[in-house]
Amino acid sequence: MDSLKKIKEQPEESVKFAQQHLANERTYLAWIRTAISITGVGFLTTSLHFTIKISSFSYLNTLAIFLGIFACIVGFITGLLSTILYTRKRREIQEGVFIPSNHSIIFISTLFSLLIFMIFMYLSILLLS
Repeated sequence: MDSLKKIKEQPEESVKFAQQHLANERTYLAWIRTAISITGVGFLTTSLHFTIKISSFSYLNTLAIFLGIFACIVGFITGLLSTILYTRKRREIQEGVFIPSNHSIIFISTLFSLLIFMIFMYLSILLLS
């Protein structure tokens, strides 16, 4: 209720940052869609491996399970970090400060690259066996 009262008292201030807040929300939703997609890749890979029964090698079964779990973890971390970054950017917009979020972007990119490498290794082993 206090925030609504503050907005009514300072309408020019709330409108001044509206575009930045909306951009922040769009970025957050894009990261959430990315997190859902990454998690979906993990479920898809694991379920296809066991549904189609492409290979009966135990190491490939273990790799498929690990790949699915890792994709879910990467998706969860992506969603968690995007929520943290959204709230941080919201506060920074209100304070009129800009601090780039390099570390989290590098961290997520590293995890995503590792996931892609693991999918490539899974497919390589699958095709060679």
